[in-house]
Amino acid sequence: VAGLALAVLLLTALSLSIGAGEVGAGGVLDYLLGRDGARENARLSLVVGDLRLPRTLTALLVGAALGVAGCLLQAVTRNPLAETGLLGVNAGASLGVVAGIALLGFDSGYAYLVCAFVGAVVASGLVLLISGRRGGGSPMRLVLAGAALGATFGGLTSVIVVNSAETYDRFRFWVLGSLAGVEGFGELGRLAPVLALGFVVALLVARPLSALALGDDLARSLGHRPPVIRTVVAIGVTLLTAAAVALAGPISFLGLLAGFLARALAGTRLAARILLAGLIGACVLTVSDIAARVVSRPFEAPVSVIVALIGAPVLIAIVRSKQLAAMGMTEPASEERGPDRPRRFRIALPRPARRTSKAKTLRVRPAD
Repeated sequence: VAGLALAVLLLTALSLSIGAGEVGAGGVLDYLLGRDGARENARLSLVVGDLRLPRTLTALLVGAALGVAGCLLQAVTRNPLAETGLLGVNAGASLGVVAGIALLGFDSGYAYLVCAFVGAVVASGLVLLISGRRGGGSPMRLVLAGAALGATFGGLTSVIVVNSAETYDRFRFWVLGSLAGVEGFGELGRLAPVLALGFVVALLVARPLSALALGDDLARSLGHRPPVIRTVVAIGVTLLTAAAVALAGPISFLGLLAGFLARALAGTRLAARILLAGLIGACVLTVSDIAARVVSRPFEAPVSVIVALIGAPVLIAIVRSKQLAAMGMTEPASEERGPDRPRRFRIALPRPARRTSKAKTLRVRPAD
């Protein structure tokens, strides 16, 4: 945890020092400390105060939100490959933006933010409504409802985009996921309370969710209500993911990566996994945002593409290592041993000796 916290600080300093405007680390430090009248410098105020600082804080918060949301979803569904698009949040946000552009004529960043947040909340609410009517919102119903609604919203989005070239031109920049449009603290300030509430829900639900991992029956015996726990977790995930998607667009791979790595590091300790997932998500998205500014200057690459390029090799390395066995995610070994399968040795334990009766058998001779 200490190492990841230090990495967050270093990446924050690096993110503030890189970007447009050719303002180096010295100018950023002067602005942050208010030395030599740096706060009154219009150029420093624009580059650091209005562009780099809000963008860096947004990357940290959005990455942490997606990481925590992915960790919670993996815990509640008992699926280590679950990610934040499971509740249909990304598809709902995309449909909300497309509907706002095509039907309402919105063309501003703030309007996209509102439409994305409303669409994400509505989509997640429908998933909870469908999956919770019967079965107490079981993980299987949650996954199936999210997949069905996600496909439905994706189809509706495609229908609207195909029939409107103008809508497609505006939508394609948002759907790739980017932090380039973050200017000032206005948008972040409006959604900061939503993110804060989502983080609080994640911390409060950690202990009941740990009991739920032992099984519904045991969780009930400990005084918990599994349907209520799942509903609260889904609400927390919705708040975190909807705010993150509204700020940065759909970034679908980060929740899976952060939750997976957190489980590899912390094992079954859910509270530690949540903290680690938030730090990992913040680090990965900040690194991706820095790389997006550098790799294709003077233009910017989509941050979601950079996240996938960074995260995919990490997951491949974990798959090829022995870490999956420690996480209990490998298939049981087959009884048949192939030519390339290593030999398994079995240790034969001594069996306890059987007790024999020492009583002699009396033979009775039949009477003549």
